[in-house]
Amino acid sequence: MSSISEDQTSNSDESEPLISQILVLLAKVTERFESAENEESRWLAQHSHNPLIVELLRDSTVTALRVVDAIGRLNLVNGSTISAQFRIPKGTVSKVTRRLIAQKLVSTESLPNNKKEILFRLTPLGRDLFQVHRAFDEQMERGFRRFLQRYDPNELRLLVRVLGEAIEVSFLTLGPSEPAVREQAEESIRQQATDGM
Repeated sequence: MSSISEDQTSNSDESEPLISQILVLLAKVTERFESAENEESRWLAQHSHNPLIVELLRDSTVTALRVVDAIGRLNLVNGSTISAQFRIPKGTVSKVTRRLIAQKLVSTESLPNNKKEILFRLTPLGRDLFQVHRAFDEQMERGFRRFLQRYDPNELRLLVRVLGEAIEVSFLTLGPSEPAVREQAEESIRQQATDGM
């Protein structure tokens, strides 16, 4: 029985520095992707032949580019469909499409039998932005594929497993068990009540 406990302690001793290193690296990857937004804008500007697109890119957000991409892929589409298929909140889609209309990247249409439903379509300028953005996405995918090819199939399977599990779990509830969290909350409430007296 003590052998199992010693193995767990040994694994924990070996794992902790690795876990700390992973957390530091995840923070750096996040920073890298946030700074990659500037890299994306530069790439898009260098590969667009339309100076107006370059100017619009200076004020574009990642979300605005995602909405342009959604409209470009789906062609004539309403805000609810964009929201559902691309996981962008409806209010955000509404706000961003108003801005894209003002920038002459998107136009609106209505169905003849339903004037209330607004459908979005890219203008020729919006289509130019969509095409250069698609080219960027394709370039990024090629680069990412080349990067991942340095790993063997077993390493890739582990990465698939880790990422798959990471998107399914809440890191907030992996800590203390639920009863322990409840007990801590109740103790905190009791302490506040005592301090208030």
